[in-house]
Amino acid sequence: MGTPEFVLDLRAKIGHDPLWLAGVTAVVVRDGDVLLVERADNGRVTPVTGIIDPGEDPMTAGIREVSEEAGITAKPEALVWVHALPPMTYPNGDQSQYLDIVVRCRADGGDPHPADGENTRAWWCPVSELDAAGLDPDMRERIRVALEHEGSARFTA
Repeated sequence: MGTPEFVLDLRAKIGHDPLWLAGVTAVVVRDGDVLLVERADNGRVTPVTGIIDPGEDPMTAGIREVSEEAGITAKPEALVWVHALPPMTYPNGDQSQYLDIVVRCRADGGDPHPADGENTRAWWCPVSELDAAGLDPDMRERIRVALEHEGSARFTA
């Protein structure tokens, strides 16, 4: 789907100035596998990620993003981690910072595929192969926290 309409509307008003956004990372699990996607814009391998829309809660956003990006259905299980990402500047000059909310979800149906053009691949990666999947350390940590989650959420700056 690309950049949400509400972000484009804000950018029309504020230009490239810093924008604080809430994001979601949906770590979807199924029988010892984790759903991964390969992003079309930069080739990065990640769990499904996205921006939370106004009025949307993080769990709903995670499930929506999984459906939009990987074409499967999932059910939310737990809020596992809330953390602030460092400020970033996109190639077009837009500045953003994200409060990322990691949710663990259980696969509910469908076969993963790049459903909306944001990804070139979507697949089930065995947990035992995550270290070789091409994940950067931040994404690998999000998955680790989701897989090891027991009890309350982790909050970090």
